[in-house]
Amino acid sequence: MRWTLVQEEQARPGWHNMAVDMALLELSTRYSEGFLRLYRWAPHCLSFGRHEPARKRYDKDAIEALGLDVVRRPTGGRAVWHARELTYTVTAPSAAFGPLQAAYRSIHETLSRALADFGAGATLAPPPDRQHGLDAGACFAQPVGGEIMVGGHKVVGSAQMRRGNVFLQHGSILLEDDQNVVAHVTLGDPPTGTEAPLNGLIGTPVSATDLANAVAASARNWSDEWLPDHRGDERTELAAGLADHFRSSDWTWRR
Repeated sequence: MRWTLVQEEQARPGWHNMAVDMALLELSTRYSEGFLRLYRWAPHCLSFGRHEPARKRYDKDAIEALGLDVVRRPTGGRAVWHARELTYTVTAPSAAFGPLQAAYRSIHETLSRALADFGAGATLAPPPDRQHGLDAGACFAQPVGGEIMVGGHKVVGSAQMRRGNVFLQHGSILLEDDQNVVAHVTLGDPPTGTEAPLNGLIGTPVSATDLANAVAASARNWSDEWLPDHRGDERTELAAGLADHFRSSDWTWRR
């Protein structure tokens, strides 16, 4: 399979990031190609999972009073606070990694190898006694097995979706910030998790750029054929057509 690396230095708003991720999913559908995107967020942003009852689960007034940027992802899972982190996206035909659970673990194995370059003793968590679907709470709130753990703490939160014979998986690699913002705006008892930022767990801090380079290098074993970023214009056009959807309050607060 042919793969393309999309490595972005300029951080973007949440609506833009979700529009580009969905544009890559469409490109994978059209051309049966895989894409690895590495990016960041500005301003920092709270993202809801596709099926989350956000109006019931989070304090909208508090979120607005704090001036938080908010977007709803096209993937499942629960809310994630995107701040000082590196975010990755993988889109590809499902045959690239097999079933969604297999893809989840394979991609996390790739990320674990990248973290090892910085002395992080990353391991993948075993499946829990009670199985949960990835859509139920993969991100940071609920273990499903295959999470990347460093020193007993979860440092990567991922979520997935499938559309036809292609899939999208994206996730946050925490560098400097935890998920306390999510807890602060949660109505009732906040979700519990073992997440922690990577740079608080290892001796030498890692920059987002250095980590992106390591992830890109680790992913090279997915294929011998990596293309230059040759579909940038088409990606930009597709993302522009999706922008209003992800900027819409009707979508973000639809439930």
